[in-house]
Amino acid sequence: MNDGVLQSTILVKIGGSMMEHDDDLRDLCRVLAEMKNEGLTLILAHGGGKDINRHLAWLQEEPVFRDGLRVTTSEGMRLVEMTLSGLVNKKLVGYLNVHGADAVGISGVDGTLLLCEPIHPDLGRVGRVVSVRTRLLESLVAGGHLPVVSPISVDAKQEHYNVNADDAAGALARALKAVKLVFVSDVEGVQDKNKHRIERIRPEEIESLITDGVASGGMIPKLHSCREALQQGVGEVHICAWRGAGSFAEQLRGKRNHGTILSIN
Repeated sequence: MNDGVLQSTILVKIGGSMMEHDDDLRDLCRVLAEMKNEGLTLILAHGGGKDINRHLAWLQEEPVFRDGLRVTTSEGMRLVEMTLSGLVNKKLVGYLNVHGADAVGISGVDGTLLLCEPIHPDLGRVGRVVSVRTRLLESLVAGGHLPVVSPISVDAKQEHYNVNADDAAGALARALKAVKLVFVSDVEGVQDKNKHRIERIRPEEIESLITDGVASGGMIPKLHSCREALQQGVGEVHICAWRGAGSFAEQLRGKRNHGTILSIN
């Protein structure tokens, strides 16, 4: 990776229910465009699970999940890729470019950005990222673009796979050694036993939060991913909910914490 090109990258991953609300997405994209035009290096990664569920109904398929991962048949894979790399990705690109962001939509397939391997035959076309090739991102950022990344990835035989969007974002952030990895969804942050938001967490505190039952469900793999990111050079990981453009801008600029920040220091 060329540190001069991708130095001080902030990687933002969006998902959850906010992907259902176009007004929120438009506001988020406006803030990102403004910050990009101020000189920040930004990369946007995204999921789109509820869009996939709606489109699977066309095939009369019910969504099936195992250990939080979507079982993806070969037939379903075509639809997942069309939804994420097509509809969702290009919608976000359009929302960004209305505000002059010069965004470009890609997936992990392009430039073999995200090389993956299958996780288990029972999951079908579901993969885990094993390496990240950052050359395409370097070129886009050097050209003044804001990359928007779909998590669809590719294996060594050029077969396409569905990859969990949180995992894809974590892999990108680790490869780039991003200064910030920001997860934005409907989750306010990590909560303590009294349901109060925990403002800051150090990596060594994560296991006790899980053991004590403070963190559960989907928060467990997210925290493990956060710890791995910090151990591999990511400066900070933020977990926050969308609370409007002003709060989001404060979170990215480090002016105020509206979620949970995980850091080594």
